[in-house]
Amino acid sequence: MLLSVAPKLIEKSEESARAQAPSSACPVAPARLQRALGTARVSFKLRDGDTVLDGLGQSGCTKIRLPRSRDENPVAVLLNTAGGITGGDRLDYSARWASGTRATVTSQTAERIYRRFEGVGEVSNTLHVRDGASAEWLPQETIVFDRSGLNRTFTAHLEGSARLLALETVVLGRKAMGETVTTLSFRDRWRVYRDGRLCFADDTRLIGDAEDILSGPATGNGATCFAMLAEFGPQAMERLETAREILADCTNEAGASAWNGMLLIRFIASDSQRLRGDLIHFLERYRAAPLPRVWHC
Repeated sequence: MLLSVAPKLIEKSEESARAQAPSSACPVAPARLQRALGTARVSFKLRDGDTVLDGLGQSGCTKIRLPRSRDENPVAVLLNTAGGITGGDRLDYSARWASGTRATVTSQTAERIYRRFEGVGEVSNTLHVRDGASAEWLPQETIVFDRSGLNRTFTAHLEGSARLLALETVVLGRKAMGETVTTLSFRDRWRVYRDGRLCFADDTRLIGDAEDILSGPATGNGATCFAMLAEFGPQAMERLETAREILADCTNEAGASAWNGMLLIRFIASDSQRLRGDLIHFLERYRAAPLPRVWHC
């Protein structure tokens, strides 16, 4: 009796499985990949003549830490707990300096932009610096890998005699690992306003074979990493010669110019460690103060 029933049960189960299997005529949509989203904000105020924390907010993968600093001015350290950025991720950072405050914002380590399957990563950095404040935006380098994509914006609103020293560094892959970046979508947009009027605009685009684009003598002359350092403030133009004297000791190619209340310095290099060494050397001499500890970790 059992022998006669078993084949029918097997046949029936196979028919049921075929009925439940998805038809090629009705393809199943691929699962939506998880994306990293984060928002972090920090603000500073004066209390009895000292700069102290005024407000802090963080959500998602972005965090802010306020370590004890060797310097008398506070240091805020930005973290991305996702470990990097890929297509579809979005990170928003903002910082505010009240009148008379002095503080530095940096990052825990280099940010990494990984290979994407769709879309691009987006990072928005927004600063507000009130009259008489001195702000420093000194994140560590951004490493972009092959087939990665990033749209980044840097927007600063300065009031009155506010001073801002801002840095961004980009590295194409890891030379020590033999990596190359032949497919890239990178856009970096700077806009700086003083008292509501645009005073500085700069756009960098690397779309396609980044190393080939930078191979030309008018672009990078073979460089695989570059940095831009800008100072905005009442005394920025007066420090041009000081900046050039310090640059004379750097090992990579760099140039400085000053106009319209700002000082702009560009670095290019073919070795990220040598570039990092030049940046540390320049910043510590130019600022007459050590960089935040995370730069040396």
